[in-house]
Amino acid sequence: MGLQSTTPMLEKAKANKHGIVAFNVHSFDSIFWVLEAAAALKSPVILQTTVGTVQSLKADNLVRVAKAAAEHFNVPTGLHLDHCTDYNVIKEAIRAGYTSVMIDASMHPFDENVARTKEVVALAKTLGVNIEAELGKVGGVEDDIVVAEEDAQKAIPEECKQFVEQTGVPTLAPAIGTAHGIYKGKPEIDFERIEQIASIVDVPLVLHGGSAVPEEDVRRCVELGMAKVNVSTELKNAYSEAIRQHFEDAPESLDPRAYLQKAKEAAIEMAKSKIRMVGSENTVVPAFV
Repeated sequence: MGLQSTTPMLEKAKANKHGIVAFNVHSFDSIFWVLEAAAALKSPVILQTTVGTVQSLKADNLVRVAKAAAEHFNVPTGLHLDHCTDYNVIKEAIRAGYTSVMIDASMHPFDENVARTKEVVALAKTLGVNIEAELGKVGGVEDDIVVAEEDAQKAIPEECKQFVEQTGVPTLAPAIGTAHGIYKGKPEIDFERIEQIASIVDVPLVLHGGSAVPEEDVRRCVELGMAKVNVSTELKNAYSEAIRQHFEDAPESLDPRAYLQKAKEAAIEMAKSKIRMVGSENTVVPAFV
């Protein structure tokens, strides 16, 4: 089983009232770690990369490794380009074999966001590639995109409806009070806003800034219509901390197999916890496992 478009994956998740976790991967190793966790729990999963990761590891290489890992672990797997503002990078990812892309024009006025999103929809949708777009502004830092807390803006439900109708975008990430990174306090998620948006928008919704959000809050978001839940910071922090702890405990132990094994174990444990949190464990049909 190779890479799949995330559109039917997310539509099925939305219909069945569970989520699918999209894990940011920053290395080739982490692709295998995430898929090993998904396979162990019989769950679909989405691998996603930032533009910075594409620039570092190259889209063609990421697609080759993700395909090989998806075929090895035999679970439904999507490969998503997250928060991209550059049409040419989106084209590069699609040509390489990405099955989902995000055009982030949320920093522009509504009409320009619509126009830029329609341009990507025209390119990607006929190829079966999922397109994600954002309305409002999610706070925090994602590669070179920085939105200060005071500049974060929640999505307006009626604008979400208009945006989906005008663009034909199959997945939407509305800003609802979360932020990228680790929170200083408990995030103030606007559940009423999610419910309002989900009641007038038919497409699956996406929860950005899913790291360190309390589990009960994520589950409620999923119940209300958030089908894709993004996790980045918690995953990379888990395996990075495992490597750091290795060298604190044994500074002379320089064998990569030793410290990467600890990173792998930490990443798999974290990924499993997030998969269980969104309710996608044991949702893969027998033909896939």
